[in-house]
Amino acid sequence: MYHRLFVGIRPPAAIRDALIDLMEGVDALRWQDDDQLHVTLRYIGEVDAHLADELAERLRAAALPRFRMALSGTGIFVRSGRTHTLWAGVEPNVALQRLRRRIEQICIAAGVEPDHRKYHPHVTLARTNRASGSLEPFLARTAGLRLGPWEVDAYLLYESFLRPEGSVYEPVMRYALELE
Repeated sequence: MYHRLFVGIRPPAAIRDALIDLMEGVDALRWQDDDQLHVTLRYIGEVDAHLADELAERLRAAALPRFRMALSGTGIFVRSGRTHTLWAGVEPNVALQRLRRRIEQICIAAGVEPDHRKYHPHVTLARTNRASGSLEPFLARTAGLRLGPWEVDAYLLYESFLRPEGSVYEPVMRYALELE
């Protein structure tokens, strides 16, 4: 049996509510729901049950201090000339980058292939398709977005299940960050 995994940070309810309040004004987008809102630290992908268990255990070792994080602005990801994702950005954050590097080291030590993509921390707001309306009015309206900061007190290991209506993310383990 295989498990499709990633590690992420779940924003607090007030931040998620504010993001959901933004989600309007563009036709035919697949807006994320509350359960899908997170900042990915490391996409792991499909792994067998043994490696999934090993990762769940090893991720406890990323013991780092709590830190503050804020969201800032919105943008899009484009692949092969097509916009596919609308997101809210994360303000530059040294502590977040440190946690990201530590989790990457843990994944590699467990046998997961290194992630060679440039890390761009964000919260996905919507997935686009060919029928999606113009994103320009939304991007103009939300360019000055700033939410937070909030204290990040934990990160989570999630399992992702692909469904026709979109991915479902289920928390597997929660890892508390340390008080300073």
